[in-house]
Formats: sequence, structure tokens, C-alpha cells
Amino acid sequence: MKKSFVLLFVLLFTIITACAPDKESVQDEVHNAKDSLVLALGNEPEEGFDPTVGWGRYGSPLFQSTLFVQDKDFNIVNDLATDYEIKNGGLEWVISIRNDVKFSDGTPLTANDVVFTFETAKNSHSVVDLTNVKRIAKLSDDQVQFILEKPQSTFIYLLTMIGIVPKHAYSENYYEQPIGSGPYQLVQWDKGQQLIVEENPYYYGKKSPFKRLAFLFLSPDAAFSAAKAGEVDIAAIPVHFAGEKVEGMDLIAVDTVDNRGIMLPFVNRKEIDGTIIGNDVTADIAVRKAMNIAVDRELMIKDVLNGFGTPAYSIADGLPWWNPDTAFADGKTFEAEMLLDEAGWTVNENGIREKNGVKASFSLVYPVNDQTRQSLAIAFSQMMEEIGIEVIPEGRSWEEIEEVMHSTPAVMGWGSHDPMEMYYVYHSKFGGKGYHNANFYQNETVDDYLDMALLATDDETANEYWHKAQWDGETGLSAIGDAPWVWLVNVQHLYYVNNNLDIGEQKIQPHGHGWPITEFIADWKWKEEQ
Repeated sequence: MKKSFVLLFVLLFTIITACAPDKESVQDEVHNAKDSLVLALGNEPEEGFDPTVGWGRYGSPLFQSTLFVQDKDFNIVNDLATDYEIKNGGLEWVISIRNDVKFSDGTPLTANDVVFTFETAKNSHSVVDLTNVKRIAKLSDDQVQFILEKPQSTFIYLLTMIGIVPKHAYSENYYEQPIGSGPYQLVQWDKGQQLIVEENPYYYGKKSPFKRLAFLFLSPDAAFSAAKAGEVDIAAIPVHFAGEKVEGMDLIAVDTVDNRGIMLPFVNRKEIDGTIIGNDVTADIAVRKAMNIAVDRELMIKDVLNGFGTPAYSIADGLPWWNPDTAFADGKTFEAEMLLDEAGWTVNENGIREKNGVKASFSLVYPVNDQTRQSLAIAFSQMMEEIGIEVIPEGRSWEEIEEVMHSTPAVMGWGSHDPMEMYYVYHSKFGGKGYHNANFYQNETVDDYLDMALLATDDETANEYWHKAQWDGETGLSAIGDAPWVWLVNVQHLYYVNNNLDIGEQKIQPHGHGWPITEFIADWKWKEEQ
């Protein structure tokens, strides 16, 4: 496959100048290179590559190693760590680490670097939440102790996401000049254009056959054009390009938990500290349940996503902490109408239901520049019209959405490999805390289950309580329980991939930030001679 100019730069960068090959031989080497790839995977990480402020939360940190990783079946396995022990009822975690690891500058990685990383992350006050960590201490060069304020079953997931940074080489510019112990090292970052990386010679893990990568920061249209021109080996593309045939490339759809749903204000309209919260229509559980069963998710996938998606029933479909009992049959308009009739919502002369003087009508806000969410909002509005509920889609900026989301339904998306996300979105103590529980959902029984899941000291017990929080047979945060959300679809991630390139099996990917497809790049290989 033809390589772009970026790949030429990558190879030229690594050629020993003393060899002084002629121009033609260099270009031949570029064109026939087997150990380099050009990738267009979406947005540039504008905040850079610092794990202590969030880099790597939605995919492999690439430049850094983590203490643990989640395998393709979401089992926790060792990476930098060799073992761990939980003591004192879950308050103490002792992590043993490898003693043969070096950073990309050749400096050994020790417990000092682990302590420094987590202390820096804790003090960053960023999206990395280490508020429950009381103390971090070095026990020896290859052992670290974490003392928690209270037991936290999800702490292990933080240890799979936070890449270790070097104490000796960390500065305010680290985000753009990262040094780590991961599989790759940064060579050049031309902001707004490209990122060039090459193999970390000191990497201790399984090495990828692809020693050089060039990431192009292209718009979706430009990435598609680059794929058609044969200038990239992988291009992440939006769904509206999925019907196009691209010579020399295969379209690969990867299942995700990158969900889209409608957050429904849970309480009746009222004012708290000058902020209007709640909605008198969506505060009625009959309305929330009726909307959930009336939505035809498969039709949405067909019409909006061109078939590239899966029905969404929760915030964590398919993950170990998801309760599969919460899936249900949908597209049932007759049952939805019966439910609304029984709850006293009668149809007026305009075909819109009313109850006690309240009209079943509300605005539905979505990010104005997001075509998929706009289309989902319109499709949802049309489906709700069939059961007598008037939904008025309105495109807004995120700043405008933030101003009204506590009282106005909004199309949102989540999707993490950490069950803590469920805790943030549904626990009542996070009501109104930013985007977390923006609809002020509250259920004491659910809160108790979520707390018990968090306090558990083993995954089996934690997952049992995560499941019960969603549905325990009588109540729960799912659509068959309180229905505070109408989850719609999980958006499959779509990639055009060089048809000679085998990227292996992919696991369920998280929300569409980061580059999750690179997580198992060590397993990638050419299928045959190009």
C-alpha cells in the first residue's frame, strides 16, 4: 500500500546519515517498509500524554506502562506488577513490581516512580480520582503500599489506567515530551498535524512487529479521503462513510460500550440554590418506562447508524459488572400506550398526552455539532410522537447544555472499563455534580448497593452488588427499575484497515476518546507479503 509523506519522514528520521543512501534507494525502502504504519485514529489529544491528568483512561497509554492491564476478557492481569495483596479489610494494598524495567531513556523504574506518579495524580485535581487514597509509601525498591480512607473495590481499575511516569524526568512539559516504560517512545509531535513514535528499545513486554507509527490528525472527511488514496493503514471513520467501498481496505466494526442515551430529569421541577432542577413530565415513572419500551433500538441502529451498533440497555452493556437481566423487549408502542393510559396520561385534541394540567411535552437537547446525536434525537422524537409524547429536539453548545441539563432531557454518552462510572452517574450524592448524576436520580436501596459494591474486597462480591443496584427483583437503576435514562445504542467503532493487516481480536472498546484500538498492537501482523 502506498505510504504517505509522514511515513517517509519516519524512516528518514531513523536512517543513519553516515550511510548517505541516494534518494531513489531511500524512497524504495520507505515504500517497501514492513515495520511501519500510518494511522488516522481520530482526535489529537490536545491535553497531551500525561497519565497523571487523564491520558490513557480510554485506551492504552502507549508511552507508559501500568501496574495491571485488563485482558480481552476483562480479567485483571499483571503488567508492571508481579503480585498484589489486600489487607486490613480492604484499606491496605501492597503492590509488588518488576525489578527489570527501564524507562525509554534507560533509567530503571523503581517504587519511587510509582509513588511519585500516584502522588502527582492525586494532587493534580484532574479527572483522575484518587481522593480515597490516604497515603502512598515505598516499602522497598520493588514494593509499594497504598493506604485508602475506606475500602474501594474499583481501586484495581485505577491501577490499570494510570501509566507510570519517571520522577527524574517529570516536568511541566512532560505532557508533550513523555518518557515512559511503555512499548513506544515519542519522536516528534507536530501539533495539529501528526505524531511520530517508534519502538521503545527498553520495553520489557511483547513487542509489536511495527517499530514505527505515524498518527495523522485528520478530520473524518480527510481520514476517509486518505484511506481511499491508500495513504493510511488504518482510518477511524464516522458511520456515514461506512457504506463506501475502499479498494485495498476492509471495514472493521468493533463492539463498544460507547453508549448514547437520554438522561431524564428524575424529580419534579423545583429550585435549589438558584438552579432549576427536575421536570414534571419525566419525573413520572410511567412516562420514563413507557419511553423505554416504546423505543425501537434496532430501527435506530438501522436508520441512524447504518447497522453499525448494538442496542443499549445500560451504561455498561456486556461488561462484567453489567446485569444482563436488565435487557428487555422494546418497540412496544401498544404496551407503552397502555402504561400511560393507566397512569392517567390522556390524549388531548392535538394528540399530545396530558395529566393534571401538565402536557407530555419537553425539549431534548443535544450537542449541535454531533450529527449522530442529532439524528438519534430526531428519531427518538418521532417514536415518542406515536405514543402521544411531544419531544422537541434542540441543538445546543455544551456550555448551553450544562445550563439546562438538570431540568431538560439531554442526549449524552458514557462508556468506561471502570465500574466506578456507574457509581458516579447514579449515586444520589453526586446529584448535580457536573455531568455525574445531572438528573438528580435518587434511590436509597440503589445507593446502598452501590456503596456495598465499592466496599467489597473481591470482584465477585463487588459484581454481585453492581448487579443488584441495576435490578434486585424489585427495584434498581435500570430501565426495568426506576428508568432514569433511556439508553438507546452502543455505537460500534468503525475502521478502514489495510486488507493485508491483521489487527487480531478486539475487546469491547470504551467511549471514543483515546486510541483503544492500539491496546493489542503487539498482536498485529501482516497477513501476507504486500
